[in-house]
Amino acid sequence: MENEGIVELYQPRHTLIGRDGITMIPHFLNRLGAKKVLVVTDKGLVKIGTAGKVTAVLDDAGIEYLVFDGVEPNPTTKIVYAALDFYQKSGCGALIAIGGGSPIDVAKAVSILSANGGKIEDYNGVNKSKKHGAPVIAVNTTAGTGSECTRAYVVTDTEAKSKMLMVDTNCLAHLALNDPMLMVGMPPSLTAATGIDALTHAIESYICNIHTPYTDALALEAIRLVSKALRNAVHDGSDMVARTDMCWAEYMAGLSFSNAGLGLTHAIAHQLGGFYNIPHGLANAIMLPRVLEYNRPYCMGRLASVAQAMGEKVDNLSVDAASKQAIEAVRKLCADVKIPPLCETKFRMEDIDTLAKNALLDTAAQTNIVRATLDDVKTIIAKTYYEGVVMKKVNANG
Repeated sequence: MENEGIVELYQPRHTLIGRDGITMIPHFLNRLGAKKVLVVTDKGLVKIGTAGKVTAVLDDAGIEYLVFDGVEPNPTTKIVYAALDFYQKSGCGALIAIGGGSPIDVAKAVSILSANGGKIEDYNGVNKSKKHGAPVIAVNTTAGTGSECTRAYVVTDTEAKSKMLMVDTNCLAHLALNDPMLMVGMPPSLTAATGIDALTHAIESYICNIHTPYTDALALEAIRLVSKALRNAVHDGSDMVARTDMCWAEYMAGLSFSNAGLGLTHAIAHQLGGFYNIPHGLANAIMLPRVLEYNRPYCMGRLASVAQAMGEKVDNLSVDAASKQAIEAVRKLCADVKIPPLCETKFRMEDIDTLAKNALLDTAAQTNIVRATLDDVKTIIAKTYYEGVVMKKVNANG
């Protein structure tokens, strides 16, 4: 590659992290000159009032807006086109995404399509668009996906039953906003799954094949913060210290993987989401320990550093032992926040060939520390499944 010694870094144009950050949204919209905006969210966030907290700020500022609340988990091409149609017919000039990865990903897709035209499939891959998308203000409500700060978005191809991963500088948010007050009402299970999603981003970007000193620093601090704060955030959703720490963790983890890469955990999780509609954070949390076991021989030194960042006492251990300690620490954290096993999802062993083939084609697989084979991926999935089956039997027998 030409100029391979030069590294380009990517981040949102503006970022706000902290309590009551949503009150600053009108300031940024006024600077954009946006007269009318489309709010992209989901019905759940409308129902519990989270979206209303943001639209109330718009009302107070006299900003005209319309709401598209048709986003669902693992958003499909159909949802993207419905939102795009709404955006174009309404004459909006900017988008405000309220939610986790799904609403933000839909807003990014609409942003790119509105500026570049064509079909969403045209942008599957890396930097396929030519023009910067319409401005997006990404209001994050879960401490996990990092979608508000990344140059990536994911859309499910319903015909192929797989997820398309678009990595595109032109989709970066104009403003990324993390207000911990919006996360107080998250149920423990969602807090847990999205929190391990953030941990997965940090670990995979730290051990991937194109990390840099910049992404390393972000990833290790994100790992430290998740290890320190996630249990408390799950136990007490109103713990503002834990919630704020998780905001920082997921943002830094998002910046890290957006500027480095991911790995097989994400490549497999994308298929579980596309095939069975398993929430992305949960799919990552389920797959992470086994993928780390597979990758461990190729990144023992890095995993030893992960163990240290997670608070494990590894100073007197060999690198081999410390790397194993990292995986045990991940397993313990997953268990403590009650991540369910793969066998309790809609996964079916008869689909394993298709899932494994699609995982190897996924963009995230290209930056895994080692290139996996089809049999490798099938083995990882099968071991994850049967491990859960065995554990269920053990627990049932007391």
